[in-house]
Amino acid sequence: MSLLQAIVLGLVQGLTEFLPISSTAHLRIVPELLGWPDPGAAYSAVIQLGTVAAVLIYFRRDLFTLGKAFFQGLARRDPFGTTESRLAWFVLIGTLPIGILGLAFKKSIEGSLRSLHVISASLIVLAIVLFIVERLASHKRTLDDMRWKDGLIVGLWQALALIPGSSRSGTTITGGLSLGLRREDAARYSFLLSIPATTLAGVFELKHLLEATDRPSALALWTGTLVAFVSGMAAIAWLLSYLRSRSTLIFIVYRVVLGVVLLVLLNRGVLHPLSGVENVDTQKKSLQVPVEKQLTE
Repeated sequence: MSLLQAIVLGLVQGLTEFLPISSTAHLRIVPELLGWPDPGAAYSAVIQLGTVAAVLIYFRRDLFTLGKAFFQGLARRDPFGTTESRLAWFVLIGTLPIGILGLAFKKSIEGSLRSLHVISASLIVLAIVLFIVERLASHKRTLDDMRWKDGLIVGLWQALALIPGSSRSGTTITGGLSLGLRREDAARYSFLLSIPATTLAGVFELKHLLEATDRPSALALWTGTLVAFVSGMAAIAWLLSYLRSRSTLIFIVYRVVLGVVLLVLLNRGVLHPLSGVENVDTQKKSLQVPVEKQLTE
């Protein structure tokens, strides 16, 4: 992998991870359009640590408050006594569905489901669902109003992101809006919910990627991760500001247009649905352990 490829892929990862347009879709489409090999789920998961760092730093005060409230609640034997302590528990509960289902279906997630046909369909279908939810949602509730059931429901929405092209950010924001959350609150909870899954998956994949005999250079990994961090910080700040006064319509239109264009290119043979992914078995042998980027998309 060249330095240019690492920079481009890091930029794509950082900008698309937090916007409801699917980072996995773009990390599959961009290399294909440029004639580059699929970077693979492992590389994608590792550079995603850059976006994890972006969330940790951007929401450092929120995370400190949640962590403090969590342990204070345990010490007082009243773990759900405050909004902050409840929210910390909701993040943990909301992570369970994607963790369990990700392990159960990891082989399909890493292989056939990375087909561009699946990705294009997911882009369009979730856009339609998001459009319907936007029209019907009340947009009045805040994070203070969340309850146990809400945390689990958004967690189940997050599990839908195991289907490439769905977008982890897209599914969780849609889930939050379906519960009546304000757009900014739905996005903020989506970012907080991303931390456990993305961190665990990235660390898991980093270990096995470093053990592999055939892997990108350390320079490519560091460069991609750093670029993903910087662009991820910018994407978080922009999205939160944007959703304070605007709807998600721009993302809905973008997803539909991208999905349709992708289907046209596939139909004309310009793109190949499993280009690069057909070598997934070879990649698995070199990694020795299957990879699973989709736990975090």
